[in-house]
Amino acid sequence: MDRPTELRQFFAHMVTANAGIPPGSAIEAAFASTPREQFVAPPPWRVFTPRGYYETISADPAYIYQDTVLALGGDHPGLNNGQPTLHAYCIHTLGLKPGDRVVHIGAGTGYYTTLLAKLVGEAGHVTAFEIEPDLAARAKENLAIFPHAAIESRSGAISPIPACNAIYINAGATEPLSIWLDALEIEGRLLFPLTGPDGNGAMLLITRKEDGVYTARFLMPVAFVPCMGARDKALEKQLSKALRNRDWQNVRFLHRNSEPAANCWLAGNGWWLATQ
Repeated sequence: MDRPTELRQFFAHMVTANAGIPPGSAIEAAFASTPREQFVAPPPWRVFTPRGYYETISADPAYIYQDTVLALGGDHPGLNNGQPTLHAYCIHTLGLKPGDRVVHIGAGTGYYTTLLAKLVGEAGHVTAFEIEPDLAARAKENLAIFPHAAIESRSGAISPIPACNAIYINAGATEPLSIWLDALEIEGRLLFPLTGPDGNGAMLLITRKEDGVYTARFLMPVAFVPCMGARDKALEKQLSKALRNRDWQNVRFLHRNSEPAANCWLAGNGWWLATQ
């Protein structure tokens, strides 16, 4: 076994174990078979830390097969290949299976889109959106080996969004857009970061049930760059206040086109989140 393959296998096992995923999973196999260096800036790699970016001292791939956030490169300061453990946990939570149709918004250069494509297989389909043209072009090259994956160089916050079993969003929104909710099949899942003006917030999972019912729950605190077209300035202030109350863990339902009740956690235009 060559060293890069060995590093990827260790990396895949470590990341999925840290995310609480049992060994031998399809997600672990997807991580192990995907060369991360193909999707980030060339070495020396820039590793994101709370104090800013630090460059690796060599092109040894051991530096990038860790649970780190890496710069994508190009003229996009602040755009990164996100933390592997976070994405492993989120993708695992989506419960994807072969044959599923998935929408990925904020694809970057296509690293996590590649994992999604491997999980749904050729019987499924992945439609990815990336608003930055050069990143979309890189993603298109990286996804060319998958006939069941497509990248669109545009915002995923505008119509049309294809009908799907799952939507995974990697940029912060202030609300679950109607076009996302409407695209979900029954039992379809929407997972996205609900974030305030500073980029901090929490990952929200919404599942469409029968008869217009939507369950909702927050997974974990997160920080993401903003999702262009999915932000409302007035709602940002309300959201920041709601998140500070720390009762977001009590959210259980999303209601649409009805008046908020006493158990409303946060309300937007045509929707509101309800606690127990």
